[in-house]
Amino acid sequence: MATVAPPPPSTQIKGSYAFVSLGCPKNLVDSERMLGLLHLDGYQLVSEPEGSDFVVVNTCGFIERAREESFAAIHEMLDLKRRGGTKGVIVSGCLAERDKEALLDRCPDIDQLVGVFAREQVTKVADRLLGGLHEQRTVFQPAPSRPLPDVARLRITPRHFAFLKISEGCDRLCTFCAIPKMRGKHASKPIEEVVAEARELVADGVRELNIVAQDTTYYGLDLYGRPRLAELLSELDRINGLDWIRVMYLYPMYFSDELIDVLASGRAIIPYLDIPLQHINDTMLRRMQRRVNRTDTEALLGKLRRAIPELVLRTTFITGFPGETEAQFEELVDFVREQHFERLGVFTYSYEADTPSARLPDHVDETIKQARRERLMAVQQEIAFAWNERQLGRRLDVLIDRPVPDEPQAWIGRSFADAPDVDGVVYVTGRKLRAGQNVPCEIVASQDYDLVAAAVGKPR
Repeated sequence: MATVAPPPPSTQIKGSYAFVSLGCPKNLVDSERMLGLLHLDGYQLVSEPEGSDFVVVNTCGFIERAREESFAAIHEMLDLKRRGGTKGVIVSGCLAERDKEALLDRCPDIDQLVGVFAREQVTKVADRLLGGLHEQRTVFQPAPSRPLPDVARLRITPRHFAFLKISEGCDRLCTFCAIPKMRGKHASKPIEEVVAEARELVADGVRELNIVAQDTTYYGLDLYGRPRLAELLSELDRINGLDWIRVMYLYPMYFSDELIDVLASGRAIIPYLDIPLQHINDTMLRRMQRRVNRTDTEALLGKLRRAIPELVLRTTFITGFPGETEAQFEELVDFVREQHFERLGVFTYSYEADTPSARLPDHVDETIKQARRERLMAVQQEIAFAWNERQLGRRLDVLIDRPVPDEPQAWIGRSFADAPDVDGVVYVTGRKLRAGQNVPCEIVASQDYDLVAAAVGKPR
């Protein structure tokens, strides 16, 4: 649920609304853009849906578990509407884009559907809902040739960090993924537009930019004829007032020497890279249509480790992809043991009827998928806990996110090794600290995936 916003800039409040944002950081940026548009148009955001004029649910439709969460939120808001707690429910985002009018067949009480690329129409949709105009309940638009602007956002994240989306859509055709169907083909924002958005965020208090896209290493190829992530990062690195630039969703292709040099030498670019690999067995990678192989992947990881001191690598893997044998899974387990990824997530394969992998033979039993996930996570747990133990006694800068509830002089923050919402945290003790400060700390203990630290230097 979005936080309460200041009153709209217009002289008259048109109505009140609550907002539920689900899914990935790319979807969160879309939520913040819709929040900004509604705010500028005179709608007042409230923290609780009870008593609001309407509720917007921005959904995720990526895999079955995400769709279940989206449907649960939709049904909760529709139940509230039936009880008279709100006048209407608007459903937007990837689930709306993926299912389109079929979503109204399943949930006929939804008042309005807004597709991914129709988000700019959200104020007109709200006007129509409150005006009692129900002749058009859906707004879908084709993917634009250039990404929609993400300026004038009303941010859900804390003031000191933000997600910066540099492109939309994806040209990869991974057989398990429905993203191209929901988000369209890859479309990069011009460098000057991304930099302008970044400057707006920094002027609003952002100290950490988390760079996101469906495929960040592909950035610029559609627009300039060649990947230009290195040049974009160099431009962002020059922005005054920015402490950390964290790069996420780096597909393991298009890692030029120039890009690696920029990642290694940037002033604010931190040594943290998120590179989703999904598997390491060559047969599995071909069935996934990943267009990479084990040899090249290992060469890339070794090159990055040698070039970037203190590098923290995050990746994700899928267990139980159709046809995965026990031997192929064991190869993945051994690879994880060898590579010592500091951060790692594991997902079981999700059957998606409208993806090519659904038509592959030899689907794996659900219990086997889950057992393999648990085993791989157990291997990773040992690696992650050992990495935490090695941090004891080190001094690290910690970006303070929020206070620990009911604990005076205790705070929750993150080091460079911790991306928001997906990694562990650092618990910090110190006097007169506040959210948004970057504080030199000494690591004094580890607690599973988290660290405990004492502030030892002057906050910045």
